[in-house]
Amino acid sequence: MLWLFKETIKARRFVDAKFDNNVLNIDVSDGIYKIHFYDAKIVETTFIPKNEKEIQGSHAVVLSEKYNDVEFDENETKINFSSNQVAVKITKKPFNISYWQNGIKLTSEKNGYQKTNDFETITLSLTSDEVLYGTGARALGMNRRGNRLRLYNRAHYGYETTSKLMNFTIPLVVSSKKYMVHFDNPAIGYLDLDSKKENSLTYETISGRKTYQIIAGDSWEDLIDNYTNLTGKQPLPPRWVLGNFSSRFGYHSQKETEETIAKFKVEKIPVDGVILDLYWFGKGMKGTMGNLEVYKDSFPDMQQMVSNLKNKGVKTVLITEPFIVDKSKKWQEANQKEVLAKDTLGNSAKYNFYFGNTSIVDIYKKEGRNWFWNIYKGILDLGVKGLWGDLGEPEVLPSWVSFGKNQKFKADEIHNIYGHDWARLIFEGYKKDFPNERPFILMRAGSSGSQRFGMIPWSGDVNRTWGGLQSQPEISLQMGMQGLAYMHSDLGGFAGANLNDNLYTRWLQYGVFQPIYRPHAQEDVPSEPVFRSDFAKKYAKNAIELRYKLLPYNYNLAFENNQKGLPLMRPIFFEEDDKKLMENSSTYLWGKDFLITPILKDSVKIKEIYFPKTANWFNFYFDGDKVEGGQTKSVKVKQKAIPTYVRGGAFILMSELVQTTDNYNADQLELHYYFDKKETSERTFYNDNGVTANSFEKGKFEIMEFEAEFSKKFLEIDFEAELGKNWKSQEKNIKLIVHNINWKPKKVRVNGRKRQILSKENRLEIPLKWNPEKELKIKISLK
Repeated sequence: MLWLFKETIKARRFVDAKFDNNVLNIDVSDGIYKIHFYDAKIVETTFIPKNEKEIQGSHAVVLSEKYNDVEFDENETKINFSSNQVAVKITKKPFNISYWQNGIKLTSEKNGYQKTNDFETITLSLTSDEVLYGTGARALGMNRRGNRLRLYNRAHYGYETTSKLMNFTIPLVVSSKKYMVHFDNPAIGYLDLDSKKENSLTYETISGRKTYQIIAGDSWEDLIDNYTNLTGKQPLPPRWVLGNFSSRFGYHSQKETEETIAKFKVEKIPVDGVILDLYWFGKGMKGTMGNLEVYKDSFPDMQQMVSNLKNKGVKTVLITEPFIVDKSKKWQEANQKEVLAKDTLGNSAKYNFYFGNTSIVDIYKKEGRNWFWNIYKGILDLGVKGLWGDLGEPEVLPSWVSFGKNQKFKADEIHNIYGHDWARLIFEGYKKDFPNERPFILMRAGSSGSQRFGMIPWSGDVNRTWGGLQSQPEISLQMGMQGLAYMHSDLGGFAGANLNDNLYTRWLQYGVFQPIYRPHAQEDVPSEPVFRSDFAKKYAKNAIELRYKLLPYNYNLAFENNQKGLPLMRPIFFEEDDKKLMENSSTYLWGKDFLITPILKDSVKIKEIYFPKTANWFNFYFDGDKVEGGQTKSVKVKQKAIPTYVRGGAFILMSELVQTTDNYNADQLELHYYFDKKETSERTFYNDNGVTANSFEKGKFEIMEFEAEFSKKFLEIDFEAELGKNWKSQEKNIKLIVHNINWKPKKVRVNGRKRQILSKENRLEIPLKWNPEKELKIKISLK
């Protein structure tokens, strides 16, 4: 094989180059390269082998215009094609393409495009010290270098610390050198991340486009912003999605569902959503999938139930699957209307899997999409506020199945984007029929760019063990770097009958600082805190209440993700770019200002934590506990909470506790400021009504701005606000709490007037009224 590669490289000769309409076309002896920029930091390269046609269209990319602020220069030996940030350098003999940012080489084509007996491949070069991330959701350790990884979405039931193949496989590699390579082709294949230790990155595919984008960044945040500019930004979810869910596999009846929510209300445990698994459309697990209509024996009045729950502030979410089994109520209709995928003879494809003899909806035909969406529209007309798409890998999809008009697509060509395009179908249906609503689309599989359809992914059927918990931070951190920032886990674990209150408690405490708070499990052990022991219930309730108090902070994280693609969970190396931290997932950042260390093993009394040198860090639960950055420290672990620290100089905006986000009041707030003489700081917090689609674009928002400055004598805190043109502001009652003040100030003035304060150990409390249309200044004497 090496001999074949060497001979092919030798045969690839430069022939000619033309620069036309901001695209560089390079003729070589075995094909044509087309290279163009999308913006100053994103460049796309396509290779079209001789005697083949260019394959147009991308499932992932939303940018279309060719970037025109570029330079082209050619001489006898080389070509330089560049923006003001990234340069593509082509050597004519021997032929080579390399990519550079600000004079530093990122990567180059090592073997370029090759065709072997099994695959079409593209090989790029690596440096020996690069750490590699990406490739979708897997449990392998943060550094994925050294693995050859399959690109074939597949569920892994009951996984724990290691899983090489899971529900999301994405042809995206992220380098510690702050660039990405996105191989823009949905077909199945492999990503070889230097498994042979030859400093090579190789993409292997069965067919399709030979296209990749190089995305560069000046920082981690800039890199992810650029990637999500290329593939689309996540829409802002409704605020209630950041609350607590009641969920299990599954609620068997209307009575059971209503009694469960009633128990939450009695126990005063906040809850915003209830999720119904497959029993809403059938009595048993087998033979009913594809009914896609309410099973009235068990749910006699679904619409009334949904309405009653809504009146209690609880939104209903229903599961759906793309499979229509031949014993379901919809089989005959779907078969007659030809909205199902086909077999090799042109009949509706049928094959066996756990839930019955089945076919799958053909969402690559207009008729199939319309048929499926009309079912969803009927579900949403019941008052349902969220849709759950399960088994969308698809869980079982033989390679002989075909899709689309005239059976255009083979299963292996669309397998990895079926979930992606399923989410697109729902998202576009919402835009057409429910344009003012923000969708909640919970999906188990997707691909690059799925975030732009509002997809909320989760990490599949994780085992209900400590091993299952240990892999969860890594999976969420990795997926956040790949644009899918709402990756989360079934809190408490899904698979198995393990009743372990300490595991459950620690998982739910971690859940406070992961994107979606959704305990979910097989029903042999309850996932809901209301059915657990007094010990588990107590600590779960504490965790859920904190989650609700953090709604203003967390909602702002969602807005930052919507605007800049920033993950909610961020690796610690985002904070301190040090090689020793590049493989660390045991401690991470929640937004910019929380440093979180989940407890992932049983009976942990002491935890070694590294505190980044970029700040001092304050214990969120115990005033006066300050840790200077740049050190590893042994921290005592308490039962009541996982180790949680706040950056010195940070503002943390919190709210009063509510039992549902329907009662959330953005005009009754607590503003916590963590005073640190090293830090002068400014933070902004976004707010809108929490439900209207595109509130920011419609000018229906406010952005609160808080700034702290200090001199030798005074600490000054300023409040300002940016108000959308269609936002009507209300006076706010804000309790300002200043932490790390170990003296009683002689004076506190608010807009020049003296103010009485409450001084506690290491903190001040100042009640304030603020009209956001005006600036507010608080001046505190330091000594």
